[in-house]
Amino acid sequence: MSLYYYVTASSEEEQGLRRLESRSLFGDEGDGGLLLSSVRVDPGRSPFLKLRVEVMFEGVNLREIAEQAAGIELGGATFKVLAIDNEAIGENGKFDYDEKRKMEREIGSCMRGTAEMRKPDRTFGFARAGGKWLFGECAMGEAVWLTHNDKPRKYSTALSTRVARAVVNIAVPRAEGIRAIDPCCGIGTVLVEARSMGIDIVGREINPLAATGARENLTHFGYGETKVTLGDMREIGDRYDVAIIDMPYNLCSVLPDDEKLAMLGSARRVASRVVFVTVEDIDSAVAEAGFSIRDRCTVNKGKFVRSVLVCE
Repeated sequence: MSLYYYVTASSEEEQGLRRLESRSLFGDEGDGGLLLSSVRVDPGRSPFLKLRVEVMFEGVNLREIAEQAAGIELGGATFKVLAIDNEAIGENGKFDYDEKRKMEREIGSCMRGTAEMRKPDRTFGFARAGGKWLFGECAMGEAVWLTHNDKPRKYSTALSTRVARAVVNIAVPRAEGIRAIDPCCGIGTVLVEARSMGIDIVGREINPLAATGARENLTHFGYGETKVTLGDMREIGDRYDVAIIDMPYNLCSVLPDDEKLAMLGSARRVASRVVFVTVEDIDSAVAEAGFSIRDRCTVNKGKFVRSVLVCE
């Protein structure tokens, strides 16, 4: 069975979201910025994964790692070796600069090939975890979601691309065979992130201007085939594996309690698993609609707080 370790990072305000995403993707939050798992995830899928290392071998010390690294066939490719910080190292979980370079040289000098620090053909990393050293080849994450900030149609209260991408990962940790829906899709922020990860998702929107904006944004990023229908989510007749719902919260979209409950009840009919994003306390309404909250987190942006609820 393959083993991977992931380097994670998040701001203090997004710590809860990162942990919830990690629990959804890996069943584990990781420790000190390092997450060990047998689950293989493209690091570009998450805004919180900096890189993935596929473990090639282990050692009780760096000398063992260096001896095993000497056997790697590079086939003329240039390479780079990275020492990776984590809280299992030292008092602060970090190597100092000189120590990093010394350890990298110790391993790199044993490898048969040409070292290239700027643009190597292959990058390898090593870290200490579980009382041993792990070494493997790195896959770097590409921050695809950053390009999605440049939408032709924008809306001030839409989720950020980072939050939307994490919420999609929480809702659909495994894409194969899953049919998803965003029944209040707005300008399509969630749809764009989901489609960029190859997830089968459709959108629905009651506001015709927003629906038009969603289609324009999807087309702009090459996902124009994604279906966005116009209408109330309570009219949806199909059934989906999961729904992602960013609850209305601006002054033009405040829902009376009875409409809110009807909306949650519709969500229950549409999908057995729903991820809600809300700025209000909807716990009692969620329970009344027949859901149980399986996991949750909060995302802070200054004084503005969103809750993410995973419900089944």
